[in-house]
Amino acid sequence: MKHHFTFLILLIVSVSCAQQKKKNDVALTIEPQSYKIEEAVKDLNNPWGMTWLPDGSMLITEKDGRLIHFKNGEKTEIANVPAVYNSGQGGLLDIELHPNYKENGWIYITYASEEGPGKGGHTALIRCKLENNSLTSIEKLYKAEPNTTAGQHFGSRIEFDNDGFLYFSIGERGEREINPQDITRDGGKIYRLNDDGSIPADNPFYNEPNAKKAIYTYGNRNPQGMAKHPETGKIWMHEHGPKGGDEINIVKKGANYGWVTVTYGVNYSGTKITDETTKPGIEPPIYYWVPSIAPCGMAFVTGNKYPQWKGKLLVGSLKFSYVELLTLEGEIVTNREKIAQDIGRVRNVKMGPDGLIYIAVEGQGIFRLIPE
Repeated sequence: MKHHFTFLILLIVSVSCAQQKKKNDVALTIEPQSYKIEEAVKDLNNPWGMTWLPDGSMLITEKDGRLIHFKNGEKTEIANVPAVYNSGQGGLLDIELHPNYKENGWIYITYASEEGPGKGGHTALIRCKLENNSLTSIEKLYKAEPNTTAGQHFGSRIEFDNDGFLYFSIGERGEREINPQDITRDGGKIYRLNDDGSIPADNPFYNEPNAKKAIYTYGNRNPQGMAKHPETGKIWMHEHGPKGGDEINIVKKGANYGWVTVTYGVNYSGTKITDETTKPGIEPPIYYWVPSIAPCGMAFVTGNKYPQWKGKLLVGSLKFSYVELLTLEGEIVTNREKIAQDIGRVRNVKMGPDGLIYIAVEGQGIFRLIPE
């Protein structure tokens, strides 16, 4: 009986390892091009965030602090945008409409701000309204602190879930040994708020002394992609690893995603960060990339314009200048395909209200994929 039990344990471990290998050793292929790439908005520098107003026009954030309204082929710069800390990876970042925008007119924006204690900047979240090409009714909902002059890892993406809760990400600001594992400090977290900026009482650390009560997950490095699954309603996100170890994760209440205690990556110099890739109590990624693709922007393919892609996941690659199309079986990646090859450094990818895929590219503009 003892030998049978030992064999069973070995078999379970073997199957588990095989599943893990299958999950992450997925070869990248090039999808036969069944679309043309069309320029939608030209002459943009660093289009970080984009969203669409009910009339089909676009709001586009430029990292340098400009908010662009693109309508009928013309770009108008929106006035009264808060001053941004445009340094390193910081600047004007993501933008998202309230799910009931038609009724309440609220727009949500993240950006690097110099407000608060300390020199430099840190990520802030506001909501505001748009009237006569100017932001009005500006309300600060969250400001991470203390500021730092470090140029890296501000996050930041915004997403709403089906219950109307607002999620946004802030990177660990380069302080990997301090921020991500400490719930009393900002940075390296996913945050969850009510739409008015108040903190839900069922947040996981709401009753923890000295905790940042808006924290929903921790142990994150620099999440720059977030999307709501169209069927399950779960919030998915991806984050930059160091050299290797970019991750796709599903946001779970109170989860610790492990940075910096576990990682599939190494230091940029090639030296080890840790020998650990898993630990008890650490939420494993559903997929990770080695080598890194430098993921930015994330969306699920919805609608009927690309029937062969429906339900697949889009992830932009800053490093390799393409969009990755991931086939899913539940929460397991089973296939990877490269689309929009050599398009440039992809800063964002989203589904437009017209059902088309839009790709924001640094130093160029915004493109859309037209099915053929």
